[in-house]
Amino acid sequence: MADINAIAKSFVDFYYSTFDRNRAELAPLYKEFSMMSFEGQQFRGADIVEKLQSLPFQRVQHQVVTVDAQPSNPQAGPLLVTVTGRLLVDDEQNPQHFSQTFQLVPEGTSYFVFNDIFRLNYGF
Repeated sequence: MADINAIAKSFVDFYYSTFDRNRAELAPLYKEFSMMSFEGQQFRGADIVEKLQSLPFQRVQHQVVTVDAQPSNPQAGPLLVTVTGRLLVDDEQNPQHFSQTFQLVPEGTSYFVFNDIFRLNYGF
């Protein structure tokens, strides 16, 4: 079996560096049947990247703190990847904490995002 932690780290590095540079470039990672929950709102297919592009900030910087990965199906090869971290938007000095979970499905020599769940983490 491939090293799922290395795959997860490689995906996360690519995803957030691309997100921080140009969110439109994330489109190939999602398929028409991909699903995303973003702060409780659900999106599907092309609407996912449209939502990401419509976020009301010009600049963002993700700081990944943890990446955890597990196989999500012992026969087929999908991965479940959970990320926690901080993000800075525009000129903010105080980072916001976030968590994001991806279900990655193999396709050829790569993976696509089948499910994506994003939440900001507020102190309660």
